Amino acid sequence: MSLFLKPFLFLYDSTLSLLLLLVNGWSLEDAAAAHERLEADNNAAKSEWMQLQYYWRKTRSLVLIPIFKGLVVLCLVLSIIVFIESFYMNIVILFVKLFRRKPEKVYKWEAMQEDVEVGPENYPMVLVQIPMYNEKEVFQLSIAAVCSMVWPSTRLVVQVVDDSTDPVVREGVDIEIAKWQSQGINIRCERRDNRNGYKAGAMKEALTHSYVKQCDFVAVFDADFQPEPDYLTRAVPFLVHNPEVALVQARWIFVNANECLMTRMQEMSLNYHFKVEQESGSTRHAFFGFNGTAGVWRISALEAAGGWKSRTTVEDMDLAVRVGLHGWKFVFINDLTVRNELPSKFKAYRFQQHRWSCGPANLFRKMTMEIIYNKVFLFLSLCFRMQTPRVSD
Repeated sequence: MSLFLKPFLFLYDSTLSLLLLLVNGWSLEDAAAAHERLEADNNAAKSEWMQLQYYWRKTRSLVLIPIFKGLVVLCLVLSIIVFIESFYMNIVILFVKLFRRKPEKVYKWEAMQEDVEVGPENYPMVLVQIPMYNEKEVFQLSIAAVCSMVWPSTRLVVQVVDDSTDPVVREGVDIEIAKWQSQGINIRCERRDNRNGYKAGAMKEALTHSYVKQCDFVAVFDADFQPEPDYLTRAVPFLVHNPEVALVQARWIFVNANECLMTRMQEMSLNYHFKVEQESGSTRHAFFGFNGTAGVWRISALEAAGGWKSRTTVEDMDLAVRVGLHGWKFVFINDLTVRNELPSKFKAYRFQQHRWSCGPANLFRKMTMEIIYNKVFLFLSLCFRMQTPRVSD
């Protein structure tokens, strides 16, 4: 090894000599003194480095280590809370499966039927919104599926909320709408001159049209979702017969789940979300989020909560939280399914997960005080009711 080290030692000595010459003005007579000064500087530097190490260790032991220990304890507590919540939700799902506690048993549900005298006029008016943006490959499927749903044509309005900028897509949407209009479907296309607020802005503006005022409920289907023909006949009765219910959410199923490993993993994750998290929340009359599509809203509840807002990238969760804070209930129907596709490209999947991850964090930051005020007000109202004496007859 010494053979290989000699060149490096030679370079080191040469560099040191050059430095001595530069420091002493190329004076060979003071080389020894310069060397001594350099050694003194090295010793001083070592002393300063030891002092820095001492201060670093002291700061680490007094400040950083307690902070990190606290963070570890906090993460441990949060992990335990998540575990307890997951365990509890699975117990609820086990109860649902064993006792067959379907939403039809938890809430009042009766099939809609035409009145002999007035015909379909006893059916509520339903608006179906299909928001889309340059959905060239799938818009025909979604429009066809929505227009094929079983519901009296005089009590149904289909609204295509088209923010597309591609003229080819816009022309195709117009042709598809004209085709279904010729078959007696009340379908309209609403477009804007801008994209302010993106999806939330488009949905909010679409609800301001005069013909929407006569509608009681609004169903939302993204352009890549295809509902079953019986979707409205199964979902709307929950809203009709239960005035405290604001949302009926269906489950997603995926036509390309077996395309690759990534889609299969997405299916497993989303199935847990629907079959455990949302179904347990619905069974316990607890809050669960709106998934942005495949759901039917009570328009009065939506308006009371302030409607769609574009302050975050998760406008669906934003709306659901605000409606939930107003005391409305949500219903999830596990066996009512809507077909759609999973992102099969990593870029699309990454973008989706980024939106789903960052959006809720941003929403939590903006709504923390609103949630706290709501809970405090609810607690004070409950205490006031308990302290108020009842007047006996």
